[in-house]
Amino acid sequence: MSYRRSQDFSISSMIQFNCDGSLSTTTKWTIKNCTSISCSFEILLNEKVMTTFSELYIPSRTLAYGVYQLTLTVIMIDSPNLKSSSSVYVRITATGITANLVQLGTSMITRGDQQDLLLDPGRFSVDPDKDTFDATKWKYTYYCRIYELHNFPNIQGILLSIDDSTIDPYNPSCLSNRSGNGTRLIFGNSPLSPNSSLIVLGGSLQENQIYQFMVYME
Repeated sequence: MSYRRSQDFSISSMIQFNCDGSLSTTTKWTIKNCTSISCSFEILLNEKVMTTFSELYIPSRTLAYGVYQLTLTVIMIDSPNLKSSSSVYVRITATGITANLVQLGTSMITRGDQQDLLLDPGRFSVDPDKDTFDATKWKYTYYCRIYELHNFPNIQGILLSIDDSTIDPYNPSCLSNRSGNGTRLIFGNSPLSPNSSLIVLGGSLQENQIYQFMVYME
C-alpha cells in the first residue's frame, strides 16, 4: 500500500479465534523502517498514536518517506505463549508542492502600471508534507506572456524565461522595452535561495493589459 505523507491513514485488522477458554487478549502494533535488505529498525511513535487497538491510525506527517513494516501481535492473556502476528507493508511518498507566486495562491491581482510587482514563490509556496516550505531546495525560472493575445515566448517550442534577451517575433516579451530588461527585474539575492523571488519594477508592463506569469521549480 502507498500513501502520501500529507495523508492520514488507518490499518484495520480482523481477529478470529479457534480455541476454547478465555478469549481475552492484548494487541500491540509495531512499526519498523525497511531498507533494501531488511526491516529491523523499530520506529518510536508519537504518544498520540494508539498502538494497542485492533485498528492503527496514523496521522499525516507522522512517518518520513520510505517503506515500513506494520506488524500486529495478538497475545492470549491466560496463555502468553499463544500469540500470533501479521504484517503489512506501507510506502510513504511525497505529496508534491503547490507553487504560489503570490500570497494564498491568488490567481488574479491588480497593480498600477507604475507599481512594482512582487512574485515570491520561495515565501508563498506550500509543501503539504512539512510545516514550512524550504525555499533553498529549489531552482526558480520565471516566464510571462501577454494573456489571450500571445503564447509564452519560445524558440522552436523551448520557452524563453522572462530575463532571456532572445526575441520571439511571434510572441513578444511582457516587458514594454526589451532593451535593458535586466534593470526592470530584481531577483531575490539570498545566497541560500537565489531567484526565489522576483520584483518586476513599475513601468515595465503596459497599462490596461493582462499578463500571465509562471514559475518553474525544480
